[in-house]
Amino acid sequence: MAKSNESGKGKIVAGTAIGVAAGAIAGFITGILTAPKSGQETREDLKDTAELTKDEVVKRAKDVKGQAEDIIDEVKGKTKEVIADAKNKAEDVVEDVTAKAKDVRARADQAVAGAKAGAAKSPAKVKAAKKK
Repeated sequence: MAKSNESGKGKIVAGTAIGVAAGAIAGFITGILTAPKSGQETREDLKDTAELTKDEVVKRAKDVKGQAEDIIDEVKGKTKEVIADAKNKAEDVVEDVTAKAKDVRARADQAVAGAKAGAAKSPAKVKAAKKK
Protein backbone atom coordinates (compact mmCIF):
# COMPACT_ATOMS: atom_id res chain seq x y z
CA MET A 1 0.00 0.00 0.00
CA ALA A 2 2.92 2.33 0.58
CA LYS A 3 3.85 2.10 -3.07
CA SER A 4 0.54 3.49 -4.29
CA ASN A 5 0.70 6.31 -1.74
CA GLU A 6 4.23 7.24 -2.80
CA SER A 7 3.29 7.05 -6.47
CA GLY A 8 0.32 9.28 -5.72
CA LYS A 9 2.62 11.91 -4.19
CA GLY A 10 4.77 11.94 -7.33
CA LYS A 11 1.69 12.32 -9.51
CA ILE A 12 0.43 15.18 -7.36
CA VAL A 13 3.76 17.01 -7.59
CA ALA A 14 3.95 16.45 -11.37
CA GLY A 15 0.35 17.60 -11.75
CA THR A 16 1.07 20.66 -9.65
CA ALA A 17 4.07 21.54 -11.84
CA ILE A 18 2.00 21.22 -14.98
CA GLY A 19 -0.80 23.24 -13.38
CA VAL A 20 1.56 26.02 -12.36
CA ALA A 21 3.02 26.22 -15.86
CA ALA A 22 -0.40 26.16 -17.52
CA GLY A 23 -1.75 28.78 -15.13
CA ALA A 24 1.21 31.07 -15.69
CA ILE A 25 0.88 30.78 -19.44
CA ALA A 26 -2.89 31.34 -19.41
CA GLY A 27 -2.57 34.34 -17.11
CA PHE A 28 0.17 35.80 -19.19
CA ILE A 29 -1.73 35.42 -22.46
CA THR A 30 -4.81 36.99 -20.91
CA GLY A 31 -2.73 39.90 -19.61
CA ILE A 32 -1.07 40.49 -22.96
CA LEU A 33 -4.31 40.39 -24.89
CA THR A 34 -6.02 42.86 -22.58
CA ALA A 35 -3.15 45.27 -21.85
CA PRO A 36 -2.76 48.36 -24.06
CA LYS A 37 1.01 48.21 -24.59
CA SER A 38 3.34 48.80 -27.49
CA GLY A 39 4.83 45.90 -29.43
CA GLN A 40 8.22 46.39 -27.78
CA GLU A 41 6.70 46.30 -24.29
CA THR A 42 4.64 43.23 -25.17
CA ARG A 43 7.73 41.40 -26.46
CA GLU A 44 9.64 42.27 -23.28
CA ASP A 45 6.74 41.03 -21.16
CA LEU A 46 6.65 37.81 -23.21
CA LYS A 47 10.37 37.30 -22.70
CA ASP A 48 10.21 37.99 -18.94
CA THR A 49 7.23 35.73 -18.42
CA ALA A 50 8.77 32.95 -20.51
CA GLU A 51 11.92 33.09 -18.38
CA LEU A 52 9.94 33.03 -15.13
CA THR A 53 7.79 30.16 -16.36
CA LYS A 54 10.87 28.24 -17.50
CA ASP A 55 12.55 28.74 -14.12
CA GLU A 56 9.44 27.55 -12.28
CA VAL A 57 9.06 24.49 -14.51
CA VAL A 58 12.76 23.61 -14.09
CA LYS A 59 12.45 23.96 -10.32
CA ARG A 60 9.37 21.74 -10.19
CA ALA A 61 10.99 19.19 -12.49
CA LYS A 62 14.01 19.00 -10.16
CA ASP A 63 11.66 18.49 -7.20
CA VAL A 64 9.83 15.69 -9.02
CA LYS A 65 13.14 14.10 -10.05
CA GLY A 66 14.38 14.17 -6.45
CA GLN A 67 11.18 12.57 -5.18
CA ALA A 68 11.34 9.92 -7.89
CA GLU A 69 14.95 9.12 -6.95
CA ASP A 70 13.94 8.80 -3.29
CA ILE A 71 11.14 6.41 -4.22
CA ILE A 72 13.48 4.37 -6.42
CA ASP A 73 16.03 4.08 -3.60
CA GLU A 74 13.33 2.99 -1.17
CA VAL A 75 11.99 0.38 -3.59
CA LYS A 76 15.53 -0.95 -4.18
CA GLY A 77 16.04 -1.31 -0.43
CA LYS A 78 12.74 -3.10 0.03
CA THR A 79 13.51 -5.38 -2.92
CA LYS A 80 16.82 -6.39 -1.33
CA GLU A 81 14.99 -7.15 1.93
CA VAL A 82 12.41 -9.30 0.15
CA ILE A 83 15.12 -11.20 -1.73
CA ALA A 84 17.05 -11.84 1.49
CA ASP A 85 13.87 -13.06 3.22
CA ALA A 86 13.04 -15.37 0.33
CA LYS A 87 16.58 -16.77 0.32
CA ASN A 88 16.46 -17.42 4.07
CA LYS A 89 13.08 -19.14 3.80
CA ALA A 90 14.31 -21.27 0.89
CA GLU A 91 17.35 -22.31 2.92
CA ASP A 92 15.07 -23.24 5.85
CA VAL A 93 12.91 -25.35 3.54
CA VAL A 94 15.98 -27.13 2.13
CA GLU A 95 17.19 -27.89 5.66
CA ASP A 96 13.76 -29.25 6.67
CA VAL A 97 13.44 -31.41 3.57
CA THR A 98 16.99 -32.73 4.00
CA ALA A 99 16.32 -33.65 7.64
CA LYS A 100 13.06 -35.40 6.72
CA ALA A 101 14.77 -37.27 3.87
CA LYS A 102 17.48 -38.48 6.27
CA ASP A 103 14.79 -39.62 8.71
CA VAL A 104 12.94 -41.53 5.99
CA ARG A 105 16.23 -43.09 4.86
CA ALA A 106 17.03 -44.20 8.42
CA ARG A 107 13.58 -45.75 8.81
CA ALA A 108 13.90 -47.52 5.48
CA ASP A 109 17.32 -48.87 6.49
CA GLN A 110 15.83 -50.12 9.77
CA ALA A 111 12.97 -51.82 7.93
CA VAL A 112 15.39 -53.55 5.53
CA ALA A 113 17.60 -54.64 8.42
CA GLY A 114 14.56 -55.96 10.28
CA ALA A 115 13.37 -57.84 7.23
CA LYS A 116 16.80 -59.39 6.72
CA ALA A 117 16.99 -60.38 10.37
CA GLY A 118 13.53 -61.95 10.20
CA ALA A 119 14.44 -63.82 7.02
CA ALA A 120 17.59 -65.19 8.63
CA LYS A 121 15.61 -66.53 11.63
CA SER A 122 13.01 -68.39 9.60
CA PRO A 123 14.04 -69.09 6.00
CA ALA A 124 11.07 -71.40 5.51
CA LYS A 125 8.60 -68.56 5.99
CA VAL A 126 10.53 -66.46 3.45
CA LYS A 127 10.33 -69.26 0.89
CA ALA A 128 6.60 -69.61 1.51
CA ALA A 129 6.11 -65.87 1.11
CA LYS A 130 8.02 -65.84 -2.16
CA LYS A 131 5.78 -68.62 -3.57
CA LYS A 132 2.66 -66.55 -2.99
